[in-house]
Amino acid sequence: MNILGISAFYHDSAAALVRDGEIIAAAQEERFTRKKHDSRFPSNAVDYCLQAGELAADKLDYVVFYEKPLLKFERLLETYIAYAPRGFRQFLMSMPLWLRHKLYLPKEMDKALNNGYKGRFIFTEHHESHAASAFFPSPFNEAAILTLDGVGEWATGSFGIGRGNKISLTHELRFPHSLGLLYSAFTYFTGFRVNSGEYKMMGLAPYGEPIYYKLILEKLIDLKQDGSFRLNLSYFPYCHKTVMTNSRFEKLFGGPPRKGEQPITQREMDIAASIQMVTEEIMLRTVRHVHSQTGMENLVLAGGVALNCVGNGRILREGTFKNIWIQPAAGDAGGALGAALFVWHQLLNNERRVDGQDKQKASLLGPAYSNEQTGRFLDSVNAKYHIYTDEAMLFDRVAELIGQEKVIGWFQGRMEFGPRALGSRSIIGDARSEKMQSIMNRKIKFRESFRPFAPCVLRENIQEYFNLPDGDESPYMLLVAYVKNDKRLQSVDTPPQSLKGLDKLKIKRSCVPAITHVDYSARIQTVDAQRHPKLHSLMSRFNEKTGCPVIINTSFNIRGEPIVCSPEHAYRCFMATNMDVLVMENYLLYKHEQPQATQHDVDEYVAQFNLD
Repeated sequence: MNILGISAFYHDSAAALVRDGEIIAAAQEERFTRKKHDSRFPSNAVDYCLQAGELAADKLDYVVFYEKPLLKFERLLETYIAYAPRGFRQFLMSMPLWLRHKLYLPKEMDKALNNGYKGRFIFTEHHESHAASAFFPSPFNEAAILTLDGVGEWATGSFGIGRGNKISLTHELRFPHSLGLLYSAFTYFTGFRVNSGEYKMMGLAPYGEPIYYKLILEKLIDLKQDGSFRLNLSYFPYCHKTVMTNSRFEKLFGGPPRKGEQPITQREMDIAASIQMVTEEIMLRTVRHVHSQTGMENLVLAGGVALNCVGNGRILREGTFKNIWIQPAAGDAGGALGAALFVWHQLLNNERRVDGQDKQKASLLGPAYSNEQTGRFLDSVNAKYHIYTDEAMLFDRVAELIGQEKVIGWFQGRMEFGPRALGSRSIIGDARSEKMQSIMNRKIKFRESFRPFAPCVLRENIQEYFNLPDGDESPYMLLVAYVKNDKRLQSVDTPPQSLKGLDKLKIKRSCVPAITHVDYSARIQTVDAQRHPKLHSLMSRFNEKTGCPVIINTSFNIRGEPIVCSPEHAYRCFMATNMDVLVMENYLLYKHEQPQATQHDVDEYVAQFNLD
């Protein structure tokens, strides 16, 4: 039985195909259209899923959408009526999309399927989809379920229980009180884009001090011991305006929001540190309450807030659950997958088999390209390349290049589903290099210098470098752990605690400085031979050569663009940046050998694309 799940029209549209309970394919629309966070109907992602499943539309048994549009429209109308006549302009702005698309979703889905599908369309609730995406692929037969995001139809958070092939959500927090919207309001105020810049603010937080923590709890939020809360909406006009904060908010924090082009000041760093601390406190209180209510030893998480890997790390270390599992595509994209799994298990009552391993397939659910396809493309653009018939020789050469502080574009196998590059569409480098963070941020990614990079670490070597509980792993880069004390370095001349703000970047903090954030944290990905055989082989060879089982792993894209999908996207990104080497399947390319290879001016690039 073939079930197609779809998410669209809010943030990160996606499609996913499930066959007899097995995840066959899943991808975000942005990867095909090259429009970051593309919210349009995911026609390209649908086409890919059908191709991956070798299906025509008439062979689909069910098509399911990840939320109920009529309930969401009800919220829109009730919110407008509650605030009228305020918000009339915002209401008018939203109506065309609803009247043309959202209220006529079966028509949109018919169009995407070329009118070939003759079955019924199913609509699950938003947080049901999140919950299903968290529990059904998890390695647990039973678990507590927690979902936290901006807003679905009405719910902004929910919790309940999953057992066997069924989930039950028993409690929810409702709009307009939302942890996701609270975090987004501060994202907006610190000058980053809502729905895409939240992770930037999370990365900025360690540069500041949480001096506004008590102020936020006193003025903006009434937080209960069980993690539930009410926002003081006199500071947040998002119910009736297109902005997230108002003049009262500005007065509270000493001035207007930072504009994207303005320098980041100590105020923004301190605000980021403060709201991150509040968010972690809410997450911890909620998790402890969920544990007390459910009595479960396992916890699964989904929803956009579950991408807050710093908070997740604290839940793992300080929470009361024995085990946690987080959906890698925790945001709205993962709702497409959850909706399809919900139909298979919950509605059709099909058995769910659990063997202690998750069923996410390393989240490598997107397109793959063969050596033949890659070679044909490279020939079509007259690229100069070296092809290795022996993979061991290829890995040996790439390990040497990493050790020479070369920046490598790494393109292998199926593309990742979710926001993280997990070693298939990655840019990799030497974590031991003192200058690699600056090189990658400014010359490759064309982004802010404060942004940290994540490490890949061989799973068998986790305990040597990071304080992760024994037996735990982080294959989806969704947990923050701290570098071990014996790997840290202390500066005698300039103690780290004496520095403020971005000056903290000046200190070499560990033997792997390129991935050690200013608070000694790292958003780790553990790499094992089963999930990532090629990356594991490469890292093992690098470890043999250098004695270091850790490398940098960042997403294969430039600022303002989605992660690359195809060889064409990868080669374009390679040529548009100051990357040194590109490895696509068994092909190795050196930048200096390419036709018309140039060094790119960072400031010119940022100005050309008008990137904030």
